[in-house]
Amino acid sequence: MLKTRLKPPSLRFLLSHPAHLVACGFGSGLSPFAPGTAGTLFAWALFPILREWTSDFELLAILLACFIGGVLAVHKTGADLGVVDHGSIVWDEIVPFWLVLVFCPANVLWQTAAFLLFRFFDIVKPQPARYFDEQVKNGFGVMCDDLIAAGYTVLVLALLKFLFK
Repeated sequence: MLKTRLKPPSLRFLLSHPAHLVACGFGSGLSPFAPGTAGTLFAWALFPILREWTSDFELLAILLACFIGGVLAVHKTGADLGVVDHGSIVWDEIVPFWLVLVFCPANVLWQTAAFLLFRFFDIVKPQPARYFDEQVKNGFGVMCDDLIAAGYTVLVLALLKFLFK
């Protein structure tokens, strides 16, 4: 099941609660076209700033906090929108893609491959991602299906790195 495609919420909704601002990717999820892709691009654009100012340990700790906080923000926003996995909710793309970028070589070719692979796995939802998408109807399920897509992406990138480097 793909994200429910509904009209994006208003800017007023986005700013009405901090959870909405986070879950909707600070506005990137309000894109009327491919909000998940917009959220992933937002993550990619923001990652160099995170990487520059944090150690590996600090970055992983931040990502863990963003995941846990994201479960809560996504759950609240989904409940307020009346749709657990509304298309405008993109924090579930942002945090897992940051994790992918932690393990990705820092050049545009590898990061482009990471972006394309992540979007592919996020859309196709191979098991167990599909289980979380279809059966776990809360913020944890929404966040986990993309975390699994990130895992598949890192696995394929590692295989490609082994084959081509």
